[in-house]
Amino acid sequence: MDGISLGPLLIRWNGLLVIFGFALGGILATREVRRMGKDPEIILDLVAPLLIWGTIGARLWHVFTPPLSSIQLGLTTGHYLTHPLDLISIWIGGMGFPGVLLGGSFGLLLFCFKNGFRFSEWADILSPSLVVGYATGRIGNYVNQELYGLPTSVPWRIFIAPENRLAGFENVGYYHPLFAYDILLNLLILLALKFISYSGSGFQRRGDLFGAYLLMYSLARLGLEFVRLDVSIVFNVNINQMVALLVFTGSSVYFMSRNFRRRKL
Repeated sequence: MDGISLGPLLIRWNGLLVIFGFALGGILATREVRRMGKDPEIILDLVAPLLIWGTIGARLWHVFTPPLSSIQLGLTTGHYLTHPLDLISIWIGGMGFPGVLLGGSFGLLLFCFKNGFRFSEWADILSPSLVVGYATGRIGNYVNQELYGLPTSVPWRIFIAPENRLAGFENVGYYHPLFAYDILLNLLILLALKFISYSGSGFQRRGDLFGAYLLMYSLARLGLEFVRLDVSIVFNVNINQMVALLVFTGSSVYFMSRNFRRRKL
């Protein structure tokens, strides 16, 4: 069963898990805000801008960097641009997480500018919640039999039904459970962020926790893309891997330059 039927309406498991992950992230952020002595009502005010801009960013990322599975179905960038209804129909094709980061960050920036808050401080607060929501949503990839990796014979391989296999792999049954690798790596990132948050560990400036998240996630994504089968190719380049490399490099330079300035002082 693909989801829960409410009369003519089918709520897919993938969507339900994304919503559940968003809710878990909100609970975690509320607890963190209370711990810091801030007004937890701010988290409720943040729900709409983060959800709206995150969804817009995620959809646009998919539209302009469609994965191989979408291209094989004819869901190319050109298709979306010439079929506006498909462009806004988020259940057709999908969404991309780098767009969630970009869109959500833009929404947070607008919210902070409007209310006189520091973007860096709230990005730090929301970073662990982002990881929780992301990891929870990834469970939906297992339900939908998507985001699997290269063919493999390892003991923990997963079986993918023929109708969910990419063209050219119709006779290959077992693949790396890429979604599971992604979840495990993000749980490790969450533990690292919570350790940094509670212990300090040299991360004392506003924005450092968000920077640490970008550093760790981009490194994880960079490695996972080597195992991924359903990649997004733009101008003959794996665009998700390239962006991950750029973010990792930028984050590394930021922390190295900070350490250099501290020693110089």
